[in-house]
Amino acid sequence: MTETELQSLAVGEGKEKRRIAVLRRNGRSPGVVSPGVFWLGGFKSDMRGSKAEALDAWAAQSGRAATRFDYSGHGQSEGVFRDGTISRWLEEALAVFEAFTEGPQIVVGSSMGGWIALLLAKALAERGETDRLQGMVLIAPAMDMTKTLMSDHFGEAEWGQMAEKGFIEQPSDYAAEPYILTRELIEDGEKHLFGDDPIEIGCPVHILQGMRDTDVPWRHAEALLDRLCYDDAILTLVRDGDHRLSRPQDLARLVAAVETMAAEAVPGRGL
Repeated sequence: MTETELQSLAVGEGKEKRRIAVLRRNGRSPGVVSPGVFWLGGFKSDMRGSKAEALDAWAAQSGRAATRFDYSGHGQSEGVFRDGTISRWLEEALAVFEAFTEGPQIVVGSSMGGWIALLLAKALAERGETDRLQGMVLIAPAMDMTKTLMSDHFGEAEWGQMAEKGFIEQPSDYAAEPYILTRELIEDGEKHLFGDDPIEIGCPVHILQGMRDTDVPWRHAEALLDRLCYDDAILTLVRDGDHRLSRPQDLARLVAAVETMAAEAVPGRGL
């Protein structure tokens, strides 16, 4: 079994420079390129959650590389959570992906991490690097969340607070304290919206979605599936699953989805 190493990566320049904490597990056979796993966590989550740990355990058992990290303002990384934006966290995801992974990857994104995963795929396509993606597994993907799951639901009171304070507090069934949503987060999110346009990832996609999710409704995942019209895409609805999807049976379903993608050799990806 290979060991996981805690490392760090400097991202940004000047006042924007922050150190990002990364957990990297090397594959069993150095120099042998096989699909690794790249984890993208959710809003206010960290890289040591149960889903990330389950994937790391699978990677250790199967001898594959696994990479996970904390966004700035999360977990062990530097930064203040309220300074976070989609642009900032996407920059960190791209930097970690470039610095710590090699060969094709199975990108796994949870909640906000699902949106970041889609944006990462878009950035790779613009660079002509779609061969870096072996597959993508999205757990309750919160695509376009700053609009469709947040600002579209603001009323007069929320907009008034945003104008006065620069942020609002949004309760969640999955956090002890309310989420802090800043004006910068909402405004920056506008730059990254996919909207109703078709989305091309360039690899197979498997979406796992709980039907009792009160943060990301299952219809949101269904709408995303409709937009993934160029790729082999699957949606698995878990009737009694909530947003976390972290029960033993949910973790087994997640690992199985990743394992299936890892086992499928994709022509042109060097496997």
